[in-house]
Amino acid sequence: MNVPIDKSPAPACDSFDPLDMRNYSLEKLPTLPAGPIMQVIKKIGVPLAVLFFCVFHFQMFPIDSFATQTKVPAAHCYTMLGIFGASLILWISEAIPNYLTSLFLIISVVMTGILKEKSAYAYFGHPVMILNVASFILASMLVATGLAKRLALKFILKAGHHATPVFWTFLILNLILGAFINATAAKAALLMPIFMVISAIYGATGGDSRNNFAKNLVLQNLLGINVSCSAYMTGSAANLVAASMLAGAGAQIFYMDWFIALAPLAFIVLVLGWLVGTRIIFPVRGDENYPSIDGGLDRLRAELNSMGPISLDEIKAAVIFLLVLAFWATDKLHGLSATVVALAGAAFCLMPSFSNLPKIGVIDWNKTDIPWHLLMFSFGAYVLGGGIKKTNIVGIGINNLFDAMGLNGDPNKLLVFLVIAVLFNYSSILNQSKTARTIIFFPIIIGIAENFGWDVLGFALPMAFLINQVYVLYFNSKPATICYLTNHYSSFESFKYGVAMQTVVLLCLIPWVQYVMPLMGFDSKLW
Repeated sequence: MNVPIDKSPAPACDSFDPLDMRNYSLEKLPTLPAGPIMQVIKKIGVPLAVLFFCVFHFQMFPIDSFATQTKVPAAHCYTMLGIFGASLILWISEAIPNYLTSLFLIISVVMTGILKEKSAYAYFGHPVMILNVASFILASMLVATGLAKRLALKFILKAGHHATPVFWTFLILNLILGAFINATAAKAALLMPIFMVISAIYGATGGDSRNNFAKNLVLQNLLGINVSCSAYMTGSAANLVAASMLAGAGAQIFYMDWFIALAPLAFIVLVLGWLVGTRIIFPVRGDENYPSIDGGLDRLRAELNSMGPISLDEIKAAVIFLLVLAFWATDKLHGLSATVVALAGAAFCLMPSFSNLPKIGVIDWNKTDIPWHLLMFSFGAYVLGGGIKKTNIVGIGINNLFDAMGLNGDPNKLLVFLVIAVLFNYSSILNQSKTARTIIFFPIIIGIAENFGWDVLGFALPMAFLINQVYVLYFNSKPATICYLTNHYSSFESFKYGVAMQTVVLLCLIPWVQYVMPLMGFDSKLW
């Protein structure tokens, strides 16, 4: 999702002004070229995907469990496995755009007869797809009116005189914006000019001019942008995919249930992220705790003042979104789905004037920023999930794996949970798509719970917290790329902090699932 760019010219000067927010727009960030390893992976991605598909489609390696199952023709299982593997290779290698991979997999699933055309195309009208569109419209409203920027500037100006309140302010900001903006790239683009100016005020402009304050500020914002998504069912498209899969397995999850179960854990992780960063990995000491440029905060105050008094459109945007949040939070009471509530909110924010009445809405369709390439990618991911569900290749694979490990009798639930959590968590280091990881792992997670008779919601919902742990390396997510391009830290420093926080997340998750979630009414105990 792109944020509207301030096109007004920066003040004429002979040198770079580190306190001018217009110097930190996305269009001015350098392009990050693919490394030598990624270039090789991109070159072999397409032929490797084609080879993988052909090997399984033409049944070059017999799989006994495909022949013995009776749910679908064995040929469909082989073909679906080929499509599944080929799609993952293309998504991970980025040999072609991810939305194009989705289009090819949809065509393949239909042409090979795994899904009928009507069944496959119906996934584009899935409630989660509609919820995505409506959520992007609502997020566009907050950005286009300037309300999100005004909120961020007001928070920072209240706390900009010392390092600790600055870190805490961004921590709270990320949690608040996580409820409003479900596009992580948009949050990064919105906050980046602000934390870049704050970094400059505290003596760091990037490159050769780095300090531990700025490393913490940028990396903790990257952590916050992603972890805050985990607090809300609508926090990211991948969360909605997981919620949809849970509902498909008969484990209906409400917005408030998700929030109660995971929002406190998100807050705890962000607090620990501040402690780990500022006390252990990049300790902030001495003068780094205080601004080093006189009048720096006055520049931010001038930026806020230039926005003028709060506008009627900003007030209307705030009212619309607070009403949407209120209905989402009380979904158990009124029974309205998150999708229909978001659609109603989107309709009101787009409502023009009619019958000589005052305008209700705040933006028109041309100001909405809906990333259709992302929706096409999600469309393909849903079709892939539909093919996997119909052929049950994941369930067959789980049974075979657990038979080989001797776990199909009386498995150790803690051990199984820990193995899957470790794989799901750290796999993000090798991947750049939350949705793709969710499509791969959540059918496995749900299948394991069903296979052993464990409560699906109690076992799978905590795993959803791991969906958005995508901040270790610059290619793990769009916010990770944006933050890396600020040039305030090295790849190794990002890796060091990111792996430390992923490990902290796992260490927090186990006791949370065992001791805290049962107090909230979830059947989640691991032993």
